[in-house]
Amino acid sequence: MIATTNRAKAEELFQIMSASGLECLSLAYAGMPCSEEVEETGASFAENALLKARHYCALTKIVTVADDSGLEVEALGGKPGIRSARYAGPQATDADRIAKLLAELKETPDDRRQARFVCAAAVVWGGRERVFIGDVQGRILRAARGRSGFGYDPIFYYEPLGKTFGEMTREEKSEVSHRAKAFRQLGELLRGLPAPERLGGALDTPLGRDRI
Repeated sequence: MIATTNRAKAEELFQIMSASGLECLSLAYAGMPCSEEVEETGASFAENALLKARHYCALTKIVTVADDSGLEVEALGGKPGIRSARYAGPQATDADRIAKLLAELKETPDDRRQARFVCAAAVVWGGRERVFIGDVQGRILRAARGRSGFGYDPIFYYEPLGKTFGEMTREEKSEVSHRAKAFRQLGELLRGLPAPERLGGALDTPLGRDRI
């Protein structure tokens, strides 16, 4: 089970997990009352990812993966960090968050705009849990470039490809992103589990039989 209500993130994770040979479900497929957001009260990406994975695993009774990810900007002391999605307020759009960040970095010279994306990928199953961390280094541009991806992708420049994450194809991003790095590690763990464990003990349910 991919535990996110963010459609763009869900699509990205489906692609990454599929490349690892794993078939996943969405919260909507499960037919559970799962549309509510889990309050992210943790002090780290790992703690917030585990909060979400534990919550939705308890509801669905299926092996559940969740992530918490964000942008850390060196010149801002690591902000926005775990508050990346809430950086410009609870109702802010991606454009609002980008505008706030660029305004705060307006006087920061180009050689001090280093940043990194961080992802904590959590999996909860059968009373057990693990967290994997992935990150990717880049720098913040002075204006957005590209319309792909989501969040801060259009202003995060990745030097090896000479593109922002917003200019990359989905396939390119799935090769190099922080989320890809974390979930590839998680996928290796899941592939090594026996089938009953991968299904969270749901082998006797239609969901378990049909969605191995």
